[in-house]
Amino acid sequence: MPMHKGMLPREGFCADVVLKLVRRTVLNPNLLLPLVLLARFTKKGQDLSILHPKAARWLRKLFYLAVARGVGRWLSDKVRNNWVDDKYDWSKEIVLITGGSAGIGACIVKLLDEMKVTVVVLDVQKMTYAASSRVHHFYCDIRSPENLAAVAEKVTSQVGHPSVIINNAGVVRGKTILDATPADVRFTFDVNALAHYWVAQAFLPHIVSQNHGMVVTVASFASWITVPNMVDYAATKAAAMAFHEGLSAELKTRYNAPRVRTVIVHPGATTTELFTGFDQGAPFLMPAQAPESIAEAVVKQILTGRSGQVIQPETGGLLPSLRSQPDWQSFRVRSKAQTGMLNYNGRQVIEDPAAVAAPVASNGSS
Repeated sequence: MPMHKGMLPREGFCADVVLKLVRRTVLNPNLLLPLVLLARFTKKGQDLSILHPKAARWLRKLFYLAVARGVGRWLSDKVRNNWVDDKYDWSKEIVLITGGSAGIGACIVKLLDEMKVTVVVLDVQKMTYAASSRVHHFYCDIRSPENLAAVAEKVTSQVGHPSVIINNAGVVRGKTILDATPADVRFTFDVNALAHYWVAQAFLPHIVSQNHGMVVTVASFASWITVPNMVDYAATKAAAMAFHEGLSAELKTRYNAPRVRTVIVHPGATTTELFTGFDQGAPFLMPAQAPESIAEAVVKQILTGRSGQVIQPETGGLLPSLRSQPDWQSFRVRSKAQTGMLNYNGRQVIEDPAAVAAPVASNGSS
């Protein structure tokens, strides 16, 4: 699965295309600086500034805004990476991913495999695609800390210690608060939120001891906005975001591992079987993403070896602002979004979570 190289994304012409064009032009300090200098220090530029004072003022304002934005991004990158650099040798790193047998996880595995990176997949599903001998599949029910601990021993003995962890596995039941059974709610929390802790406890100590590695947490737009029929899902994704934020702080302040990176991923609706029937309702502003698009964004961030945030589509970065808006606006948006789940019929890997108990012993194999 090669990286997409088209001028337009797989999703076609959308708001992200306009956003990227704006960033590369009117918010590009490298492009604006020559224009500002010409307007200030050349005769023709000075004459044009006198003839068009409003345009000259806007040019300066855009330049200052672009510089401030650039400085802010640079400062944020330095702070989230604790002002320290690190190097990754991808011929030696081992990437562990939960839920890598299908969907977004499968696309991530395929990309890493093509780049000749060793990958360990933890999943209750069998692999749905062909992969090289660099990809190792272990059956693992990540709801069980005991199961994870047993599988971790197999992984480290048969493959090695993972240096990159991708908490990707996720489930959606699509029921209202009153319709959801206790098993539905527990299942969603076990997979989407609590498993992050069990995976970290099984594999993070070695990463901390080496002061080298990365933990990627796949959250969602739902961590910022909760809509009907997705309350339990949104709650788990908000919990996943809190896990990421807390882990980032603990790595520096509790474990003395400032070089260990953390990445948070916020995808919107995706065209995977898990979200069949879901309609995000904003095809231009926030179109449903192909799993390959999410995977590429995640892999590109991982390959930088830097902590960061991945938002796909990028316009989804507007959603956190709802938290600071008055109720007359934020409540209206959440209520309007209720139509998104009316026709939801997503694939359920485990139809009845109450009938499937998390095993305490691993049947994993690579």
